[in-house]
Amino acid sequence: MKILNWAAAGVALLALAACAPSTAPSASGGDDKSGTLRVWLFDEPNRAPKEKIVGEAIKEFGAANADVKVEVTYIPTTPARHEKFKGAFNDPASAPDVAEYGNTDLAEYAAAGGFADLSADLQSWTEGKDVGADLLKSATVDGKVYGLPWYIGIRALYYRTDVFEELGLKPPTTIGNLTSAAREIRKKKPELYGIAVGGEYTFGALPFVWDAGGDIESLDSPEARKGVQAYTDLLSDDNCPPQACASLTGGKTVELFASGKAAMGILGNFSRSAVDAGAAAGKYAVVPLPGAKEGTIAPAFSGGNNLGVMKNSKHRSLAVKFLQLLGGKAYQTKMYEAMGNLPTLTSARDELAAKDSFLKPFLDTVAAGTRFVPIDPAWVKIDNQKVIPTMLQKIATKQATVEQATDEAAAAVKAAFGRS
Repeated sequence: MKILNWAAAGVALLALAACAPSTAPSASGGDDKSGTLRVWLFDEPNRAPKEKIVGEAIKEFGAANADVKVEVTYIPTTPARHEKFKGAFNDPASAPDVAEYGNTDLAEYAAAGGFADLSADLQSWTEGKDVGADLLKSATVDGKVYGLPWYIGIRALYYRTDVFEELGLKPPTTIGNLTSAAREIRKKKPELYGIAVGGEYTFGALPFVWDAGGDIESLDSPEARKGVQAYTDLLSDDNCPPQACASLTGGKTVELFASGKAAMGILGNFSRSAVDAGAAAGKYAVVPLPGAKEGTIAPAFSGGNNLGVMKNSKHRSLAVKFLQLLGGKAYQTKMYEAMGNLPTLTSARDELAAKDSFLKPFLDTVAAGTRFVPIDPAWVKIDNQKVIPTMLQKIATKQATVEQATDEAAAAVKAAFGRS
């Protein structure tokens, strides 16, 4: 995916608005200016900081809308969320007006017709031009914008500065450097994993595939196989033994690095608080995950959550206003300070980066170009069936060769898309 310049965001929004329908309420919705505005937000392992910031937004919104009560429900992020959302799409009486949803769920929800098109609303919003064009794609299906990107999660390479200094190693600048450094660390410090990698860590593996020129929809291509090979080479006894690491998720790799059991890890900007609460605190630094070629950065997955307005909302205008308040620069900044959520608004990121050097490797990664999963309901099937983790695990445990495992994965992907 070619990454557009941040400045192109305004042009992209104008183009979307040109073909956008009227923002008048849908036949199934309404535009009441009073009553209860219902909001669904995702629950968190530590909800208190999020709840505090959301509470401030509700108070500000209430001051400007005296006849409106905002009611927030925190919903789990388990797979059951899909059915909960589908139920809300079909039952306006139980549906929220505004909802937070994962950007990887977008295609499924758009296909179900559950969210309102916000193209014109974002175009007319003063802060709308501040949404990066590439990030806007993660909220867009068939030219219609179904949400405001609220925050993004970008992964980079965390490494233990004390271990690297002791062994005379430099921060990796290529995947080859990374692999050799990981093996050197494991050899000289067998109590450590060189780099914690997981067989169930899809978003840790995909940058290797993308960097090699591969893609999710062509996992059996020579390029994808090269990337898969590079990642699974790290799932080995001389770095991260398969018997311990084949079942590791992204969350588990964070735990290993934070607890001081790994010298490197592919972690998100959102992992900072966990690392700072562990044994690695004060003894680590972050650089972009390097690509195979010197001086390049491997494309990171641009994960994150969007804020959308339900198509059947009875309070459409109020819902959009609340979305713009909670998703605006002031509250994106507050959410970063409270939760570490990286803002989607360029100006907010720039201001935070000027004050916090920790953000630089993540913003450099964004600037180098991020990637996203297919915006198609098929992705949910691929993800739920663990197609990519199964591929990685079979290679790591030698149940299949790279060729066999990628052939099988490619067939599963084609089946999910309904292709022969």
